[in-house]
Amino acid sequence: MAGQIPDLNAEVRTGTGKGAARQARRDGYVPGVVYGGEGEPFAIQIPFNVLFKKLKEGRFLSTLFNLKVEGQEDVRVICRGVQRDTVKDLPTHIDLLRLRRTSKINLFIHVDFENEEAAPGIKKGGVLTIVRPEVELNVTAGDIPEKIVVDLTGKDIGDVITISQIDLPAGAKPTIDRDFVIANLSAPSGLRSAGDDEEGEGEEAAEA
Repeated sequence: MAGQIPDLNAEVRTGTGKGAARQARRDGYVPGVVYGGEGEPFAIQIPFNVLFKKLKEGRFLSTLFNLKVEGQEDVRVICRGVQRDTVKDLPTHIDLLRLRRTSKINLFIHVDFENEEAAPGIKKGGVLTIVRPEVELNVTAGDIPEKIVVDLTGKDIGDVITISQIDLPAGAKPTIDRDFVIANLSAPSGLRSAGDDEEGEGEEAAEA
């Protein structure tokens, strides 16, 4: 199932060139261009505060957006570059790539953990340590999964969950070419401390 794609609201920018771009900045906008796909490139402008907030949220360059421009059909875009002021490090221009539904892109997908009540390790008081709450996958723009699911049924203390153990959506594959760790189930700190103490006592007895 496709996830909820966030909207990115923009306006058509009248005029092109440095003069029009400078005017857009004076008016509180960040100028940009939309290109690629089957349509012609066109100039846009995004309110500075809106873009700045999204940049601060992180992973702007790996997020698929639903671009909404008044008077035009919504299109799916991904950012391919943000130019910044060399002194203030504030955005001054943005490049958006228009995608076909068949385009392949890399996106971070949320990892959801289910059936904790069916995990013996958690019933014993084990601690689930999530190493990767999101995983970067190569997916099709028209079929983006909302999440990937880790089934904790039967998981016990000491178990390590890697990407190869997860059923990924059809057509999706990890961008990292190795079997990396998603999460692990470890003993509660009290049990670990007790185990350390017992080992220490055993060593002392052996020395005596």
